[in-house]
Amino acid sequence: QVVESGGGLVQPGGSLKLSCAASGFTLGNYAVAWFRQVPGKEREGMSCITASGGHTNYATSEKARFTISRDNIVDMVYLQMNNLKPEDTAVYYCAATAYCLGYIWDRYDYRGQGTQVTVSS
Repeated sequence: QVVESGGGLVQPGGSLKLSCAASGFTLGNYAVAWFRQVPGKEREGMSCITASGGHTNYATSEKARFTISRDNIVDMVYLQMNNLKPEDTAVYYCAATAYCLGYIWDRYDYRGQGTQVTVSS
């Protein structure tokens, strides 16, 4: 499984760095994507990074504020989120699969339980 961490309450304009770790397998062998879900809405794919970290994809306009990265030495994937807005409030998920081939949640081999991010003053 994968486990997300780093969520919390942050003021508008603030930053958070989410982390994704693996349990029972080597995350560095997989592409990893970040998703988010607002209550009442569909889960939204945001960004994906290849296993090597050499290629990234951003599905949304958040590319200007969010950055996906990974450190395969410590076997972690990150989502740096800057200039957070109230509309970024959501549960953020990471998921792992062989390749970055889109953002269909059910096609990911390993999927986390999510971490809550709340942006509010």
